[in-house]
Amino acid sequence: MTSGPGMIASPEQRRYAHVLGIGASIGFALLVLSFLVYVLGLRKPLLEPDQLPLYWALPLAQYLRATHAPTGWSWIASIGKGDVLNLVGIVVLAGTPAAACLAVLPAFARRGQFALFAIALLLLVVLVASSANLFGSAH
Repeated sequence: MTSGPGMIASPEQRRYAHVLGIGASIGFALLVLSFLVYVLGLRKPLLEPDQLPLYWALPLAQYLRATHAPTGWSWIASIGKGDVLNLVGIVVLAGTPAAACLAVLPAFARRGQFALFAIALLLLVVLVASSANLFGSAH
């Protein structure tokens, strides 16, 4: 697997890039659509846009208490709210590298590239464990 000017990407590199491209496109589209839903008021938000300036300067703990904003994965219960819906696009964007790693694992195994298989698998494990907050959080 080499890269650079005039070099041809391996099938695994092309597959990884293809999955990243699709995920980025879908995630971006979801962000744009969810933003439009929010600003056009098509779904009732947890926090009305005109109330936002009241909370901008608050420290996180005070903001969460004042707004009752969801934390961790509890946002899923509020997914129908206009200001929470945008998290779906963020999740797609954040999950795209994991999907790309998963997409190249079979090719690495088939070709006997076990070091690359192990690296991609470990990366996948770290990404999933991080998203599940298995390493803890800062707050």
